[in-house]
Amino acid sequence: METKRGKYDTNPLDPDFVKNAEKDRGEGGNGPVTQPVRSATREVGSAANEEARANIYSETPTRRYDKATLETSYPSVFVPPTYAPPAPYQPAQFTAPPITQRPGKRSVAGIGLSEKWATVLPYTPYLGVIGSLVELFLVPRSEPKVRFHAAQGLALHVAILVLGTAFSVVGAVSGTTAGGSLFKLASFIFLIVSMIRVAKGKPHHISALSEPAQWFNDHIEFKKS
Repeated sequence: METKRGKYDTNPLDPDFVKNAEKDRGEGGNGPVTQPVRSATREVGSAANEEARANIYSETPTRRYDKATLETSYPSVFVPPTYAPPAPYQPAQFTAPPITQRPGKRSVAGIGLSEKWATVLPYTPYLGVIGSLVELFLVPRSEPKVRFHAAQGLALHVAILVLGTAFSVVGAVSGTTAGGSLFKLASFIFLIVSMIRVAKGKPHHISALSEPAQWFNDHIEFKKS
């Protein structure tokens, strides 16, 4: 039984393919034929007034802006807001709390005393000079804390001795000993306060005596033969 084929069921290998294609396009058939144009092309009608187009100078010449300068500036409608200047940055100041370290009870090399009494002894009134010299001669440099207080205590006693002598001379000349007595009392109180501060482990550094204390610490020591 032969299968019924439609319009688009074409096969290029079919011997009737060309004939069927021409028939579908209308070639060789009774389709309409394109007719040639036999009359001349009609011109487009022009405008009634051709004078402006014919005369190139009839129009206003083009204005040049390459060298033009603006006489007045255009007023700006935008007004920038005003701001208060920012406050300068100030970092928070941190103050480290004073470190309190009480002297230990260990024995100090060279003298056998505990560290607490070895640091307090140089500030003892009247006996501090001898204690400072003994510690500077016997305590090795491996004990910097003890030697520091010994040197500072010795410098303090020397300063008190020199100033006390000066007040005595002034009192002998002026005939009054009030100044010398007040100085001795103030010196005694200062030595007691120094002993208490050192015993509590608070930092105790006398800036005015830094150089003489350093000299005593550098030059006074026990040298083994």
